Order: sequence, then C-alpha cells, then structure tokens
Amino acid sequence: MSPSPSSRAVRFAVVGNPGNRRVTMFADAVLAAGLPAPRIVAWRDVLRGAYGFTPGELVRVDSPGEDPEVDRALRGGGDPTRVEGSALWYRRFTDAVQQVARAAAEVGATLLDDPQDIAVLFDKRRCHARLLAAGVHVPPALTGPVHGWDDLREQLRAARMPRAFVKPAHGSSAAGVVALEFGGPGRLRATTSVERTADGRLFNSLRVRRYEDEREVAALVDTLAGDGLHVERWLPKAAQHGRAADLRVVVVGGRATHAVVRTSRSPMTNLHLGGSRGDLAAARAATEAAGLGWEALTGISEQAAACFPGTLCVGVDVLPGTGWRRFAVGEVNAFGDLLPRLTGLPGSGAEEQDTYAAQVTAVLRRERHRATSAA
Repeated sequence: MSPSPSSRAVRFAVVGNPGNRRVTMFADAVLAAGLPAPRIVAWRDVLRGAYGFTPGELVRVDSPGEDPEVDRALRGGGDPTRVEGSALWYRRFTDAVQQVARAAAEVGATLLDDPQDIAVLFDKRRCHARLLAAGVHVPPALTGPVHGWDDLREQLRAARMPRAFVKPAHGSSAAGVVALEFGGPGRLRATTSVERTADGRLFNSLRVRRYEDEREVAALVDTLAGDGLHVERWLPKAAQHGRAADLRVVVVGGRATHAVVRTSRSPMTNLHLGGSRGDLAAARAATEAAGLGWEALTGISEQAAACFPGTLCVGVDVLPGTGWRRFAVGEVNAFGDLLPRLTGLPGSGAEEQDTYAAQVTAVLRRERHRATSAA
C-alpha cells in the first residue's frame, strides 16, 4: 500500500528492544503501509539518557522486556526470571517513560502512549480503581494494602472471598499470580507458575504448579507482598470443551479490532503457560444464545479502553461469566497486542490486518484528519 500525500511526512520512532517480536511486527506494518522504516531507539540507550528524537516523529513506547541488560537496570540486578523486584522495576520504568515524554516534547515529537496512562496500566490497583470509577464491571477486590499471609487470610475472611486471585501489583504475563482457594477446615490450594526455591527465592516458570501446604503458601505470599499486591474475587468463568475460557480483546483508537479466546485447564489462561486459542465463533454464538449479543463484549472492551484516552492501543482481558451471560474486565494491558497471525473482527475496519497494521492505519487516519483540520 502506498502512502497518501497527507501521510508521506509521517515518521515513526519506536522505543523498544531491537529484535523484539513486537518491535519487528510493528516495523513490518509501517513498511507495508509504504512508510519509511521506523527508527528504533533501544531501551538500553534510553536508560542512559540517549533519545535522539527529531521534530515531528511519532513515538511508540514498546515493552522493555526480553533484554537481560535492560531488565537488570530496571529490576536492580539478579536473574530476569526472579519474581521479586517488581516495585523497583515499576518505579524505574515509569520514570524512564516520563523522561522519554520530556525528551520528545523538547524537540516537537509526539508520543502515541500517554505516560500517565502507562503508569496506571502497570499498577493493577490503580487500574482496577480507574475502571471501577468509570462504571466498568470488574471483579470485587480488596481495597486495603496486604502486608502478608496472615493479613491476607483475615481480609479474605472478612470479605467472604474463599476464592481469589492474588496478583503482584506491577506484574505482567501472569508473573507471580496465585489463584487461591480455601476448602474445608485446613484445606487450601494455591495454583501458580511461581517456583519457590529451598532458600525462599521466587522464580517465574512456564509450568503451572500447586501448593497445598499452608507454610509454603504463606512463605510465597509473604514474599510477594513486599512488592505490593492486588487481590480480587475469582469469578467463575465460562468454558469451552471443559476448559476455562476468557478473551483478549485489542482496542485500537477506541475501537475493538481483534479478539482471541484463551482456554486452559488451569486458572491461568495465558498462552505461554499452556493455554490455547479457543473457538471465537463458538464464543460469539454463546453470547448471542445467552441474550447478550457480541456487542456486549466489544462494548465493555471499548468502555475499558476509554479509561485510557491518551493511549493508542490496549489489550483488554475480558472474563465471561458462567454460561456467557455476563462479562467483567480482569485487566487492561499496555502491551497486549502480540497476537500473531490474527486478523481483525468482522465490521471492525481491520478485517485483513493484524494488530500492528490496524494501529498504523489508525495513526494515518488521525494524521489525515489533523492535516485536513489545519487546512
């Protein structure tokens, strides 16, 4: 596709890690639109204060993940698979994004991602509160700080919440998440991808495991609590073929453009933890049979995305209730658009595009509108 006259001057820069799949796929989408290749500003350079933005550039802030050097700089050293250190990572990452914003503004470049939005999106407590205040249906959550296992047990008892998701406030990709359920007296189960070593350190792994000894669960929660926790009610979810199901919906420029069903036999449906893509057509049929209609899914996704108006694209995790009769928003992700080989929803305007092509198209549409308005 060749660029229109109004888009010939559009130039992108991406703050990301060279070779990162998200960065590569976005660059491919830019080139496919007939635009110059985006300039990649490596995160390792950004953390050293080197930006090099030029006037008029449109700056996309991408994930700092998949680079051990960058992770060490943000987390404060140690193994990048360690769970601990997320609070320090968050402070340094959001400070770096603010520096990127200032450097861009100084030369007349424009960010596609609002730094304040990013700061909220990477704090599950603040994100949940913003969604709740906007009237988005979210799982009920504990409202006070959680200081450790004993405190968590008492707060869950008071809230009559025998099943809960315990999430690191600043985690992503289900890192450190614990699905906690209490049975009868003395019965307890914690399902998580966290591996706890003999010396008490916590590591992320790709294998979901269960802990049923309260001493082990207590040690796990006590360690996680040091970086801050967000705890919410574990809502019963719809199923496909006997597997728990939820959806990742990508919203670009305020419009739901892509969706994928994720199913799993464990409480975590993340694809890298053994989840698999489900049947989107069957999910759509189930919502219509339940009397909701597909618009209920896209509507709640767009409602959640509207809470972050300064950000071009978010990935919304939608939790369908049992029987597909109700939806809630579990999380909103700043970097939730990595869905390879997935084209847009019918009627979305992105039917033949992946998530990155849809974002480039949205930016070009916006730039054409601005050029027309200025004229």
